[in-house]
Amino acid sequence: MNAIISATELADDLAGQRPPVLLDVRWQLSVARAAGEPPFDGRAAYAAGHIPGAVFVDLDEELASAPGTAGRHPLPDLTEFGSAMRRAGVSAGRPVVVYDGGQGWAAARAWWLLRWTGHPDVRVLDGGLPTWDGPLETTAPAPAEGDFQPNPGATGRLDADGAAALARSGLLLDARAGERYRGEVEPIDRVGGHIPGAVSAPTNENVAADGRFLPAEELHARFKTLGATDGTAVGVYCGSGVSGAHEVLALAVAGIPAALYVGSWSEWSADPSRPVAVGPDPQ
Repeated sequence: MNAIISATELADDLAGQRPPVLLDVRWQLSVARAAGEPPFDGRAAYAAGHIPGAVFVDLDEELASAPGTAGRHPLPDLTEFGSAMRRAGVSAGRPVVVYDGGQGWAAARAWWLLRWTGHPDVRVLDGGLPTWDGPLETTAPAPAEGDFQPNPGATGRLDADGAAALARSGLLLDARAGERYRGEVEPIDRVGGHIPGAVSAPTNENVAADGRFLPAEELHARFKTLGATDGTAVGVYCGSGVSGAHEVLALAVAGIPAALYVGSWSEWSADPSRPVAVGPDPQ
């Protein structure tokens, strides 16, 4: 099953006999705001207009726990996550489509969490809401309660030790911007740089100018060049497990399974005892 869906395909599915549950996960990283710009309000954006039938999901409140030693976006409490998904109408036997404002990071986080906790049929709207040319609505739906019960472990997840080991034995990709990987700038975390052995692979290089993913064969060629050859275990991290999920999604589009280090650099760099590499080379 393809991990992404086009707006045309989504419109057809919504009009079909087995329409998917639709989740709106619009979110923006706060440091990306321009000076003086108010914080992005995903709920307000949702209320102003969303794809008919979509239910809003709050990334910070429902797809992550509170920031702490495990990073800025640790895994959510699975009991609370399951309740949130059931309130949104998610059931194990019904497909789910997730979208955001176009960047794809937040939608990918929801996709990864649902896949990791056992949902068999989840896709991301390629390019997000900007690709949708159908109607929008401003009223929130009242979906019937779903039956989804999270069962973690269906897809790969790494902790800090696992990420360090994979950087030595397989391929660990760093999905952040190159300047953060090299340690030239660090706008959020305690220190810049990367996990020793990790390879720089900015997730924004997986998409075209319109935010849609590159064709699967181009993505496969890119990741092969970075070291994702047959038989190589692949993992991804980023700043806090959000943009990294987007790279895991890109790898899935390319047909390459990959694990996500959810704590990512925000967890790794918070511990002064962990090694930090700087510069363009992995080591």
